[in-house]
Amino acid sequence: MKALVLSGGSGTRLRPFSHSMPKQLIPIANRPVLEHVLDGIRELGITDIGIVVGERGPEIEAALGDGSRLGARLTYIRQDLPRGLADCVRIAQDFLGDDDFVMYLGDNMLPQGIAEVAADFRTHGPAAQIAVYKVADPRAFGVAETEPDGTVTGLVEKPAHPRTDLALIGVYFFTPAIHEAVAAIAPSARGELEITDAIQWLVSRGAPVRATEYSGYWRDTGRVEDVLECNREILNGMTRQVAGEVDETSRIVGAVVVEAGARIVRSYIEGPAVIGADSVIVDSHIGPHTSVGRDCAISEARIDYSITLDGSSVIGAKGLHGSVIGRAATVTTADHPSGLHSLIIGDHARIEVAA
Repeated sequence: MKALVLSGGSGTRLRPFSHSMPKQLIPIANRPVLEHVLDGIRELGITDIGIVVGERGPEIEAALGDGSRLGARLTYIRQDLPRGLADCVRIAQDFLGDDDFVMYLGDNMLPQGIAEVAADFRTHGPAAQIAVYKVADPRAFGVAETEPDGTVTGLVEKPAHPRTDLALIGVYFFTPAIHEAVAAIAPSARGELEITDAIQWLVSRGAPVRATEYSGYWRDTGRVEDVLECNREILNGMTRQVAGEVDETSRIVGAVVVEAGARIVRSYIEGPAVIGADSVIVDSHIGPHTSVGRDCAISEARIDYSITLDGSSVIGAKGLHGSVIGRAATVTTADHPSGLHSLIIGDHARIEVAA
């Protein structure tokens, strides 16, 4: 079996970060979203992985390389324009050949893995197996209609009046039958080849299609608030590991990872949290669910439930909560009224907050 990871989206909801980095490389617990995705695929024993990329492909390739560091063999497949998920299958057909494959959206976080969906596919042998999740408002998703045994009877992309609350969450298992379906469908009203239309084509012709209701944690990292929630979830599963330097006046409480080369000086670190390699924390309080990237400098600051990307600096800010600080950005203080601050700032920015 092979895998196809879709990583060509532009990430407009993650601006300003997606102006300067692909959304699939946003760090969750100091690792790019795509690395978490590849972990989930490798857990199935799949190592031959195609990655569909758009104009930011060189940045993704620079981050992941040939995959050997991650125990995989990566093939990059260029999509010149975003023409839909089914178009990704079409342009990847030479890579996929006649193999079964899993298709996985590259901005999805499913930290408990997808072994249950894979097992259903292998046990029942349908033409397609989809992962679904009950959501409060299905109108923004592809929606599946199913029988009690999991047989799919219909699919609709972003319906105005959904007939069920079962949303497709971006994990699909396919046999080569999907290639005929993709070749048979036409672009939708929004000009894209919809994977839901291709799967519906299979259903309409009597091919077996099944759904597995996903029971683990799932989040699409398309918005900043989703990134922070995913960071919380991943940090909650970490265990304490202190490889960096912590001076005798500092206190480390709970599940805290201090990577090699990091230094903690006269500071209080309250887990779950991760401090990236070669970062320096001085006279500061790092609260729960915070990821400090690599080569960061934090001094006289108080931060919780936040992410600071590599190379950023926070100096004197005492009330950062729910913040994401871009690469090489600087947050410092000025003489303004005090209070809590929630900051979403992009790479290389400089912000002054109340002292």
